[in-house]
Amino acid sequence: MPTCLPLIRRRCHACASERFRASGKFRVNANHKLLDAWLLALCTACGETTKLAVLERMTVRSIRPELLDRLHDNDPGLTAELLQDPVVQRRNRIALDWDDAWRLVTGGSDHLDREVVDVSVRFAARIPVRPVRLIADGCGLSRAEVERLITEGKVVSAVRLSGKLSGDFTFTLKR
Repeated sequence: MPTCLPLIRRRCHACASERFRASGKFRVNANHKLLDAWLLALCTACGETTKLAVLERMTVRSIRPELLDRLHDNDPGLTAELLQDPVVQRRNRIALDWDDAWRLVTGGSDHLDREVVDVSVRFAARIPVRPVRLIADGCGLSRAEVERLITEGKVVSAVRLSGKLSGDFTFTLKR
């Protein structure tokens, strides 16, 4: 589950840093009957502000009133939703850095003593994480040991465990 908003990977034009943090504030600008809305982000190195386009040249009537209210209220939930929106990410040419922005919640480690353990992993948010890292953290193993168990066929899953996943999956651990 997420513990905070992820950092935004984008190059700063002032100091060439590549990390921004969302300020949680929106700027809405009206030009006659057209609205623009941006999410403001601050450079982690120099504090320079950048604007991430949320709405561009939209007529006021085409925007849902509740969305407009959330923009005016600087809704933190809307910030999280928009950061994970693929359209917003593509439009602004950004990527998210989820390092240290999530935590693993397990039901305890008493079940790990069994010979065969079936585990179901559920994501509270679409956070791209390496399954090997999740398994290592959740089972109290090193990542190298988890890789070895996968190679030996003692960790089995219907999904590919190499790379990153952001959707729910299950796996079986055989001791």
